Amino acid sequence: MNASLPTPTLVVALPGGEKFAPLLASSLRCDWHAISRHCFPDGETLVRYDVPLKGRTVVLACSLDHPDDKTLALLFAADAARELGATQVGLVAPYLAYMRQDIRFHPGEAVTSRSYAKLLSANFDWLVTADPHLHRWHSLNEIYTLPTEVVASAPLIARWIGRHIQRPLLVGPDAESEQWVAEVARLCSAPCTVMTKTRRGDRHVGVRLRDAGPWTGHTPMLVDDIASTGHTLAEAARTLMGIGLPAPVCVVVHALFDAAAADLLHGAGVRRIASCDSISHPSNAIALAPLLAPAVRRLAQVAQASHKAGLARP
Repeated sequence: MNASLPTPTLVVALPGGEKFAPLLASSLRCDWHAISRHCFPDGETLVRYDVPLKGRTVVLACSLDHPDDKTLALLFAADAARELGATQVGLVAPYLAYMRQDIRFHPGEAVTSRSYAKLLSANFDWLVTADPHLHRWHSLNEIYTLPTEVVASAPLIARWIGRHIQRPLLVGPDAESEQWVAEVARLCSAPCTVMTKTRRGDRHVGVRLRDAGPWTGHTPMLVDDIASTGHTLAEAARTLMGIGLPAPVCVVVHALFDAAAADLLHGAGVRRIASCDSISHPSNAIALAPLLAPAVRRLAQVAQASHKAGLARP
């Protein structure tokens, strides 16, 4: 057991986290357990631990894609862990949901990023995530009231690119990706550029390249934090090939797209899709656990110190 962790520590896999949890536990050098979930005919959910929790630090591993299906089970698991004697309950959510709605775009709408933050903040001692989609919020601390740590995947992505692609040209598909893509490019010593996107609907976009090069001999790398429908990346791939560049490779942190979106990308000329394992997906090629584990150690230690000092969260 790693001496820097509160002991004993247990990583618990929520449904969908069965691949990620053992990798995190291995990085933390602790045990892991897959929680049991039962859905009753009327749609209600029951969760069950099959290992003792009394006196343990419990780390719930749950990537929050499809959050409406996962969140209630997650909250039940956190509450049950406390009732069963866990000394602290932390959440590792490599993908953090409900970050899109960060303002009230139309009268009467809920600002769901704030609402979801209140829900998680009230039920966990701390939160670790990777590259949340921060747009108008500058940091998670603006809406989350529990201790949080955000892990940047850029070093791992840069390392993967360096190992697999010769003479890469990093391309951001829209203006929002500019700073993030520039950091990956800096880490792997590659040139980069950004496209300008015009959205015409949820599934209809247009993109154009700001700078046409010259980049003869480079392999274009479309790099983005989130891919869902795949339409932006597909249009970007067509644009790059239209100016004579070779078939691009796509690298994304959070692979939210389904098989149809992957087919769309390959049909647009993308020759490979690689993603971080923040969401379980066939394209997973970059493991985040080695970066997330140190953040877990830090926050768990702080929570343990607060508990000993009598400052534990209610």
